[in-house]
Amino acid sequence: MSTDYTEALAHVNTASRPSDLRITDMKIADISGAPMHCIMLKLETNQGITGYGEVRDWSYKDYALMLKARLLGENPCEIDRIFRKIRQLGTHARGAGGVSAVEIALWDIAAKAYGVPIYQMLGGKHRDKVRVYCDTDIDGKPDGKRMGAALQARLDAGFTFLKMDLGIDLIYDVPGALSAPLGFVEQLKSVHGVGGYDGTIEERYEAHRRERLNTIEHPYTAIQITEKGLDWLEQYCADVRSVIGYEVPLAIDHLGHIGVNEAIKLGRRIEKFNIAWMEDAVPWMYTDQYRLLQQSIQIPVCTGEDIYLHENFKPLLESGGVQVIHPDILTVGGIGELKKTADLADEYHVAMAVHMAETPIAALAAAHVGIASVNLLAQEFHSFDVPWWNDLVEGPAKPIVDHGFITLSDAPGLGIESLNDEVIAEHLHPAVPGIWESTDAWNTRYVHDRIWS
Repeated sequence: MSTDYTEALAHVNTASRPSDLRITDMKIADISGAPMHCIMLKLETNQGITGYGEVRDWSYKDYALMLKARLLGENPCEIDRIFRKIRQLGTHARGAGGVSAVEIALWDIAAKAYGVPIYQMLGGKHRDKVRVYCDTDIDGKPDGKRMGAALQARLDAGFTFLKMDLGIDLIYDVPGALSAPLGFVEQLKSVHGVGGYDGTIEERYEAHRRERLNTIEHPYTAIQITEKGLDWLEQYCADVRSVIGYEVPLAIDHLGHIGVNEAIKLGRRIEKFNIAWMEDAVPWMYTDQYRLLQQSIQIPVCTGEDIYLHENFKPLLESGGVQVIHPDILTVGGIGELKKTADLADEYHVAMAVHMAETPIAALAAAHVGIASVNLLAQEFHSFDVPWWNDLVEGPAKPIVDHGFITLSDAPGLGIESLNDEVIAEHLHPAVPGIWESTDAWNTRYVHDRIWS
């Protein structure tokens, strides 16, 4: 009997030859309003398989592009080895965006090559769908009843877990609500959003001066919440709960740059409102202060969206300083690191909620980890009010977030067949024009990366 399978192999998709896969190119497109500045990435291969990834919101594409020369010619199925090669080039917060984006694209390619969904490569499902919590904002003058109405609209849309902001910015204009060095609160009010680097040298100098206000760490602001301020924030929570009731979980975020004692005072005031968690009360690296906070209030304490690599969650977990970890897949290092983080937290009986404010690429990547992690509470969603968000990708069932849940199919990889270039082109970031332009200038940029001699 003949053993020449040439004719048969001629009819087999070359994607079934993972050992022969090679990375051949990297392409990037920047979009705005999704709801943030988001950076979408493609890794292309010699077999026509494309892997999709994403750089963290408000980051920059160069964090990914600087990795390109290190990737060309690699076999994308060798995920762990490549990750170990590039992980030293990431850092906490937005600096991990490039490493995370590439790592996600590697998983997408490998899973497509083997014909399985990513969650199956992570050990399979712990649940049939991923619960999504909807972060909610309101414009105009702070008002608990209006916030309650906005949250109720999320409930009416099928969401079963909610989050709102509850911070000192709500009481900037309430006389006597805050105690701080005179004039300092007025300075904080003058700083809005995320800055940038443009203008004349003197304009940049002034921008840097304003930026300093956003980078003063919590213990150094000397801001205190007065009894009047605490009364106001307590009533705000009461007004919200009077609209949405007490049955649905409600987390809080964006307390502002206040010290741990102020966070404790606020936490004790609002315990009665069954808060699902208090998020990012102080910088994540303040392990001792997180332990003090968690021991002082009857609200689960949560942090982690700016932590790079799973091992950097360990001090918080060992200290007992958190009951919920909150990694972002585009900062922690991608799919593998998010799964390791979930499993590490499980060893300490700590739940995981996933931070998410990006496109469907990152949302689906995180959902694959979430569906395969035993301790997932919910995954964040910031794009409910972006009508074209679902249209960025082709392949997943639409809407991707349906009545408060993401359901993943058996499609290979992330489940994304292609990106919708027409929609992307309509929403290109004005400061970073161009869609999938050549990145050949990065092909040969070499650095001797070895960190030992």
